Amino acid sequence: MTATAARVSRFYTSARRHPWVLGKVADWKIPLGPYTPAQIALAVGGGFLLIKTIGWWSWTGPVPIIAWLLAIWAVRRPKIRGRAPMQAALGWVLLGRQPSGGRIGGRAARDHAPHPLLGSFTIEGAATPEPALKAAPSLAARQRAPRTPHPSPAGPTAAPAMPVGPVSGVQQLLALAQRAGGAR
Repeated sequence: MTATAARVSRFYTSARRHPWVLGKVADWKIPLGPYTPAQIALAVGGGFLLIKTIGWWSWTGPVPIIAWLLAIWAVRRPKIRGRAPMQAALGWVLLGRQPSGGRIGGRAARDHAPHPLLGSFTIEGAATPEPALKAAPSLAARQRAPRTPHPSPAGPTAAPAMPVGPVSGVQQLLALAQRAGGAR
């Protein structure tokens, strides 16, 4: 057996070349057919509409019936931007059902609901940096200094105590760096 005799190939592409039609079996076909789904839908829907409205168009004679038959013939191979009308209509329906923000991971992308951002802050009188930088008075100096309360016009009230030394860690590091820098 030779290599050419062993190779056999067949192509069945005739089904791809012809559109989906109704009314063709082997070599036999319906008169004036075969018909596409668009033609069948127009024939059934248009025929039903013509029968229900015969009182309105009967005075025009055969004109509506001829227009109906011409419309059935005209949609035998319609294309809307290269697509069949049923698929084009389905595409428009699906496009209309898409969420306006699009999709993320298959789910509708929605903006988060707006909500007010509430918050507050307080600005307190900050101590000047001079007392924080000065060295704390020694115990002997504190004992020698007389304690005199400051008179208040509203009476004796407890005033907020000002910090003697650095309060935060950053202030402590700055004070330590300045002391070390001054000692050199």
